[in-house]
Amino acid sequence: MNLLLAEVARATQRLADAGVPSPRFDAEELAAYVHDVKRGELHGVKDADFDARYWEVISRREAREPLQHITGRAFFRYLELQVGPGVFVPRPETESVVGWAIDALRDMDVAEPMVVDLCTGSGAIALALAQEVPRSRVHAVELSDDAHAWARRNIDASPDAARIELIQGDATRAFEDRPELSGQFDLVISNPPYIPLTEWEYVAPEARDHDPEMALFSGEDGLHTIRGIERVAARLLRPGGVVVVEHADTQGGVVPWIFREEAGWTDAADHRDLNNRPRFATARRAVL
Repeated sequence: MNLLLAEVARATQRLADAGVPSPRFDAEELAAYVHDVKRGELHGVKDADFDARYWEVISRREAREPLQHITGRAFFRYLELQVGPGVFVPRPETESVVGWAIDALRDMDVAEPMVVDLCTGSGAIALALAQEVPRSRVHAVELSDDAHAWARRNIDASPDAARIELIQGDATRAFEDRPELSGQFDLVISNPPYIPLTEWEYVAPEARDHDPEMALFSGEDGLHTIRGIERVAARLLRPGGVVVVEHADTQGGVVPWIFREEAGWTDAADHRDLNNRPRFATARRAVL
């Protein structure tokens, strides 16, 4: 075992003692970041090349600063995104939400599907859809100044930037000033804020202390923004278009009921993520 791997083992224990959920992965990822190698190449770092800055970044992670804020990058499906203070860090759970949306778009067999990503944050969902549905046209909406700036940076760095329109505005009032877009979209997707204000103390420190509050909390029951998205989706979707909304794993029995038949929705259903937890709801705009 080289010096770096021995230090990684020590760092793993420190992170585990601090309550970090994935201590080994994070210790290795930070070692790779500091030494500018891939995780699988750590064994090849010479003892003389060990960089003591490793312990500085381990101390930051030990204090529950998000791994992605330290490295400045987040991985989402096939993307590497720039992230940092002021923007929600995309989570692996959301990848299954996007996977369902991609399958739905492909099943539609529309030549150039129109998509809107509400509460885009870093732009992760919008960029993944543009990348994996090559002829799609994606509109991404974000209210926060800071998050909008991160999304702009990520979109500008993407080869698919020409097919993504980034708009700064309130997701629950999206495109009210552009009536020509009403009824034009094939898919509305969102990973909105959905944590009840009453659950602040139970949120992991990485999210509670570092993610923007507006990306986390949404009213007393956590459903305020989702109700607004239902109204926006009803206005923007064409007949037969679909909406996909992520939610907390405790909200699986509630969110599908927001998309009521009397409001023009059909096929409202809930779906589980890779950990078999309720994760997102879908519904289809009724065909009259």
